[in-house]
Amino acid sequence: MSERVFVTGVGMIPFMTPSKTEPYDVMGSQATQVALKDAGLDYHLIEQAYVGYVYGDSTSGQAALYRVGQSGIPIINVNNNCSTGSTALYLARQAIASGAADCVLALGFEQMQRGALRAIWEDRPAVLGTFLDKAARVQGPSEAPMAAQLFGGAGAQYLQKYDASPEVLARIAVKSRSHAANNPYSVFREPLTVEEVMASPQIFGPLTRLMCCPPTCGGAAAILCSEDFARKHGLDTSVAIAAQAMTTDYSSTFDGEDLMSLVGYQMSKTAAEQVCGQSGVGPEDIPVVELHDCFTSNELLSYEALGLTPEGTAEKFVLNGDNTYGGQVVVNPSGGLMSKGHPLGATGLAQCTELVWQLRGSAGARQVEGARHALQHNIGLGGAAVVTLYQKVA
Repeated sequence: MSERVFVTGVGMIPFMTPSKTEPYDVMGSQATQVALKDAGLDYHLIEQAYVGYVYGDSTSGQAALYRVGQSGIPIINVNNNCSTGSTALYLARQAIASGAADCVLALGFEQMQRGALRAIWEDRPAVLGTFLDKAARVQGPSEAPMAAQLFGGAGAQYLQKYDASPEVLARIAVKSRSHAANNPYSVFREPLTVEEVMASPQIFGPLTRLMCCPPTCGGAAAILCSEDFARKHGLDTSVAIAAQAMTTDYSSTFDGEDLMSLVGYQMSKTAAEQVCGQSGVGPEDIPVVELHDCFTSNELLSYEALGLTPEGTAEKFVLNGDNTYGGQVVVNPSGGLMSKGHPLGATGLAQCTELVWQLRGSAGARQVEGARHALQHNIGLGGAAVVTLYQKVA
């Protein structure tokens, strides 16, 4: 793959709670139109589209994009759990890098229901059955929401292994809300205190309610293009994808009693190492990161999986303020999933949008000054991890 890939347009709509949202097709079309306007491009110049969503009927991507235009292009629907949006981005980048297309849309949206994530189809094997079986074997059965069992168990193991305080998980939630205060696209912008987070209802293990991201609805999109296409149409080439990797689980994920690998630690670590190897850019060169903080426990684990801090030092990393403005790296300047919410299909492309804004220097009060590289991390249980490195082009 030799074609350089540029992110020439991005867009998202403000995320909403399920009671206030527009239908999925409206959200998808709105996000697409915002990205097209940002790129200064007509929809009929898009050659392919990869559309991600988790909870929806087949060809929902067509239903959303037909509201924008009916141009006969291939529209491929993508479902990869919480990493769905980044998987659509991954496929769009591959299409351009391989020379199969010159201008591709990656779109993600989700119209979610209230409450914790759950299986929809109960007349067939559960896709997370193997994961939940291991969790039950290690920590006993529970009636708690399935994702909380997994990420709560992983968080508990980390805290015990490194003798860390549960308050570190609360501090991450407080940090996320402080960032979200400057993000008009975020659902939850009110400040929190450590005491409020710790006092909220317990969900599972060390996790309280305010350490868990809420279900929200939304849409986000990115338009990728080749250098020749951008030059021909006078498009923005200030941000390129410098490297990208996608990984899935290893057999070791299901062996032993390690719950941290069960929620994607090894997938994330391997993908991050591949991205660093492809680009020659190390964690020390990255000033801004959007990572997958579906629970604050996963943000804690991801600091180490992505190489932002050595193994066993994440608590110190947080206590020193190295995860925010004035520290080593600004993690989730958008407020992350904890504050924006987590519309599964849209999340990865919302992360992409935030980081493109950061590298363009157009993130307003959230701006990380002087950023030339930005890292994106998006995981889905079941499983898939996508890590993407963006580069500001001089």
